[in-house]
Amino acid sequence: MSIFNTISFYLAILGIFLTVVMSQLFQQEPPEAVSLKEPSRSPFLQAIASSGIVEAIDKNIEIGVPEDSIVEKLWFKVGDPICKGDALLQLDTRALKAKLEVQKAKVEVAEAVLKKAIDQFERVKRVKDSRAVSQEDINRRENERRVAEMKIKAAKAEVEETKELLNRLVVCSPIEGVLLKQEVREGEFVSRNKPLLMVGNLKHLQIRVDIDEQNAGLFDPKSPAVAFPKNNSHVSIPLTFVRIEPYVIPKKSLTGASEERVDTRVLQVIYAFEEPKDYAMYVGQQADVYIENSQIEAHEE
Repeated sequence: MSIFNTISFYLAILGIFLTVVMSQLFQQEPPEAVSLKEPSRSPFLQAIASSGIVEAIDKNIEIGVPEDSIVEKLWFKVGDPICKGDALLQLDTRALKAKLEVQKAKVEVAEAVLKKAIDQFERVKRVKDSRAVSQEDINRRENERRVAEMKIKAAKAEVEETKELLNRLVVCSPIEGVLLKQEVREGEFVSRNKPLLMVGNLKHLQIRVDIDEQNAGLFDPKSPAVAFPKNNSHVSIPLTFVRIEPYVIPKKSLTGASEERVDTRVLQVIYAFEEPKDYAMYVGQQADVYIENSQIEAHEE
């Protein structure tokens, strides 16, 4: 009986100790909550809420290559200014250059054959005695000269064709602007099915706004519109309507909102804007866009 009482005593002491330790653990201050930026809110009473992507003026231009090949040379790096017509990328030219040398040699051979044919034709033509040279011989020599002339034209045309194919392997910029993206390195094998470069004119920026097809019929180009950088309610950017792209397309940029459907189709509207002085905007940046529309409330009812 005394042993039982002794064990109970120690168990009681252990219980008191554990109680004190656990109470100290639970009394520790909770970690500070991470402050989240307040999402933007519409400045209008009723508005069409949508999302947009910042683009270079007249859209970002994706550039590919004409054929599958190895990249031989790159002239620019991302961020470099470029002019219209500047060479951006060159594919492997070794095979075509070798072919061109062979074709140039064929031109020289054809020129020698033509010279010989002209000489033989002139020689028989100078013979006045019809008994020495018949008219048939003269006609045959003349035909040989004409064939030689056509062969040299064909050989020169092949040379010009190969030169054009060589020029085709040099990819040039279609506009003046900045190299925005470059997903290739020298010596890398590339496919013609994938855009490798992106260029854009950054002198002015625009926003490509996706308006849900349910609200597309309510959109009014004359209505005021405002954009906010994603999760930034302090920078308000007035927008200027540019154009509507009237073909409704499947939505590609999903925001992750719970009410958003993955099968949504959107009407794309282009707005221009002046970049804020104290806040830099970049191509590819997301923005929350609000377009004033008094019909929204009535339509929802």
